[in-house]
Amino acid sequence: MTPRQCPTTRRIRTINSLRSHQPLRIAVVAPVVLTIPPQGYGGIERVVSLLTEGLVERGHEVTLFASGDSRTSAVLSSVVDKAPGWNGTDLHGTEIYHETAAFLRAGEFDVVSDHSWFGACLAALGASPTPVVTTMHLPWVDDTRQVHRLAGNRIHRVAISEHQRRGNTEVDWAATISNGIDLQIHPYRDDKEDFLVFLGRTADEKGPEQAVEVAKRSGRHLKMLVKREEPEEREHWERCVAPVLSGDEDIIDSPSHEQKVDVLGRAAGLLFPIQWAEPFGLVMAEAMACGTPVIGLAKGAVPEVVEDGVTGFVVSSLDEMVDAVPRLKELSPTACRERTARLFSAQTMTARYAELFTSLSWKSPA
Repeated sequence: MTPRQCPTTRRIRTINSLRSHQPLRIAVVAPVVLTIPPQGYGGIERVVSLLTEGLVERGHEVTLFASGDSRTSAVLSSVVDKAPGWNGTDLHGTEIYHETAAFLRAGEFDVVSDHSWFGACLAALGASPTPVVTTMHLPWVDDTRQVHRLAGNRIHRVAISEHQRRGNTEVDWAATISNGIDLQIHPYRDDKEDFLVFLGRTADEKGPEQAVEVAKRSGRHLKMLVKREEPEEREHWERCVAPVLSGDEDIIDSPSHEQKVDVLGRAAGLLFPIQWAEPFGLVMAEAMACGTPVIGLAKGAVPEVVEDGVTGFVVSSLDEMVDAVPRLKELSPTACRERTARLFSAQTMTARYAELFTSLSWKSPA
């Protein structure tokens, strides 16, 4: 066993690094299906990119395990040259190959930051003493509950909201760390126009047809920034959304980032008629960063992200959403921006992760 792989040597180096404020060696394991950062849609991938770049900026030695066509200032390690995208074949096989290659190198690092599909399985099976921090980006389902029940305390779990954390009290949690966004590329705008905006995939759980209903009933123009590229997204649009459109809506498919923040910044409010327990909801933070309040249904993490009556309205029904629309003008765009800067910035997120990584590296066994 070489000194670089030796657990005792790694333990001594980590302690010395902490004492002298030298950087930690951090492996960030991303999903491989999309590039880091993503070219378009991809909330998890965008968060992973911001965290990776933030850790590099803080002086840590970061290796990003991602597709070969990713872009990063960290060291990029790839066994998959090109991200296959959601239309690729055998995605599970590609992910397992990518993640196995990453976890086989876990012993080279002081901590592993895992954001992948099967990382919890691989970490639970691995023999490396390197602490693995698995961020739970997705909601709990039966399969993941079973895996994490088996994994036990072999991994350190991060929840992205308290709601997600409360969703599984059978496992131990290391921290709750909200997702962050890059405030510099979400320009603040104080003056608002009279339209409403919906931003998201065309899917049952996102509620685009409910947004159309709220806009029509409140007499407001609606701009829809939508992703409808996958077959199931196109099918949902044709089956559920198209029949309820008035014809007055502006539909913008797969908008660029510049288009997205322009519309978000000018809107009177973002409609977030979510139909499931969203673990976080980055689009809410993005809207508030631009100074735009949110009207959201009280599901999942919505009550944690939106401060009711200050940065938006958290309501229980579509009727209440309609009633809240005229009240948007009562809210302060500055308060929206300030809440996002305080709680949901990339800097805040990275600082919380760096603190956790340091504490776990210090405690890791020889």
